[in-house]
Amino acid sequence: MTDTPKKPKKPSRQQVFTLLVQIGRKHGDGLPDGATGAALMCFASGVDEAEAVRETVALLKQADTAPLDVTGYGTLAEREVEGHEISDDERDLMARALAENAVIVAQVTPFFDEA
Repeated sequence: MTDTPKKPKKPSRQQVFTLLVQIGRKHGDGLPDGATGAALMCFASGVDEAEAVRETVALLKQADTAPLDVTGYGTLAEREVEGHEISDDERDLMARALAENAVIVAQVTPFFDEA
């Protein structure tokens, strides 16, 4: 048996995108009583934003939520160019999403009807 040289690993084309996902109510979604839905700030890896959105929506559906709308805010570099303030915690979560090829829900903000 001869040892074949290993091919050098190609650099990953994955990037992390910041997505804001609005979800509606669905039985078992884990949102607080009285909430009408929620906004989820997510960091999702993908080769492009479309892939990151598809993966995020699929994951949220598996988690018994009802995704309604997704707004993309771009990659870390794109957000920096736009002048967004990005905390160290956000940067850490983005790095984790990239390293784990994952979708990370960083923040959940429930919506309530004002009555």
